[in-house]
Amino acid sequence: MRTLGALVAAHAVEAGDGLAYLGGDQRLTWRQYHERADALARALVDAGVQPGARVAVWLADGPAVHVCYVAIERAGGVIVGIGPRAGRREVEHLLATTGASWLLAPPATEAGPDVVAIPVTETARPSGEGSLDGRAVGVEDLWLLNSTSGTTGLPKCVMHDQRRWFAFHDLAVEAGALTGDDVFLSALPAPFGFGIWTAHVTPTVLGAPCLVLPRFDADEALALIEREQVSVLAAVSTQFIMLLNAPTLADHDLTSLRVLFTGGEMVPERRASEFEDRTGCRVLQFYGSNETGALSRTTLADSRARRLRTAGAVIPEMHVRLLDDDGTDVTSEGGPGVAACRGPLTCLGYYDDPTANAALYTADGWMLTGDRCQIDAEGYLRVAGRASDFIIRGGKNISAAQVEDEVSTHPAVALAAAVAMPDPVFGERVCVYAELRPGAAELELADVRAHLEARGVGKELWPERLVVVDALPRASGGKVAKGALRDDVARHVAADRSAP
Repeated sequence: MRTLGALVAAHAVEAGDGLAYLGGDQRLTWRQYHERADALARALVDAGVQPGARVAVWLADGPAVHVCYVAIERAGGVIVGIGPRAGRREVEHLLATTGASWLLAPPATEAGPDVVAIPVTETARPSGEGSLDGRAVGVEDLWLLNSTSGTTGLPKCVMHDQRRWFAFHDLAVEAGALTGDDVFLSALPAPFGFGIWTAHVTPTVLGAPCLVLPRFDADEALALIEREQVSVLAAVSTQFIMLLNAPTLADHDLTSLRVLFTGGEMVPERRASEFEDRTGCRVLQFYGSNETGALSRTTLADSRARRLRTAGAVIPEMHVRLLDDDGTDVTSEGGPGVAACRGPLTCLGYYDDPTANAALYTADGWMLTGDRCQIDAEGYLRVAGRASDFIIRGGKNISAAQVEDEVSTHPAVALAAAVAMPDPVFGERVCVYAELRPGAAELELADVRAHLEARGVGKELWPERLVVVDALPRASGGKVAKGALRDDVARHVAADRSAP
């Protein structure tokens, strides 16, 4: 099996002038992609990068990110992928944890005393004479270290080889009938799992062009879809909802879209249906994580109900189990239980973190997702919510994802995030933070509760506090940073209690 770097070299010969990447104002052909990656790889060797050395990449999404990844692979190094929105504290943590001695970053980046910062720009073409013979990373070698996109604390580093992502690619091609004639737009940061396969792996294997965004902007994305005739869009739920909410949506012809791959969060059925109706494409998802890869998937062969109301059919090769809190298999038919898996899509574990690995795996080697799931009689999986994303009110577990799904049906709500609010009597109550749709002037808690009552939603899912914000905070991977919201509501509750 050829590596990604070898595939880029092959495309440079077979389709040299064909478009590989478009990002910002830069169009990169396959020949340019290959030549720039080769030159940078030689420069890294000249700079002293040894096989197995960690080389960090901290750049805004764009063609240069992918050039760096292939260059590091060819030089025999291990990529340390750092999200473009990472703060200084996170960057320093990742550099120290991985032992990275080189950082590919924008000009004028201060890397610290133990790290050599090599400036990278969109048009930079580093030259070098270092030999690359026998240095390239293999398909089953450690290839990438990226961080979890968790919402609290400093991230852990996940180990990847290319083998797992080639296996993932095969499933994606089958699910969406993908070919080299497709045009991809990946709105995800490249270092994270969703962005890796949609921007770096699958377009390269297929030899298909991929559009990447240095910064996600709904209006820009809509214009690109129309201008470049994008057929495959990859975006988390919050991003495709932003496309739906964009005032310019009706101004663009989006009929080229065939498939939207989404995930990372519970897919909101109503908005996904609206996206399908507005564009004519079909919404697909893989359920999984940066660590597990995928446990289930939806395909073009699935009905809309299956595609939008479930997380898809369990992937047989992933041998999914549902576990009780004590680690034994659930006795009830189909769950619910915490999903665990073992198969070809899983990562290699966390790097140099035995404590985290002990929590990631069961004693007999099955990888835990941290999500409570159910599997129906036909093998379709449904996610009830993260095991840690439940609000426990008076001993009752309330799924934050369910609350968010219901609140998001209010016509004024664009995005909603439910978190636990500390309470001296019930332990926790339900607090919802909401972004409003353009043109919605205001929203009161009573309005939301009346709307949910009219829908027949049980009172346990009604929010007990509503906070309207201009924009929900995001973690590195694009998900809502719920840790920040929990901290915020805790501060407000404390202030309320101390007020006279």
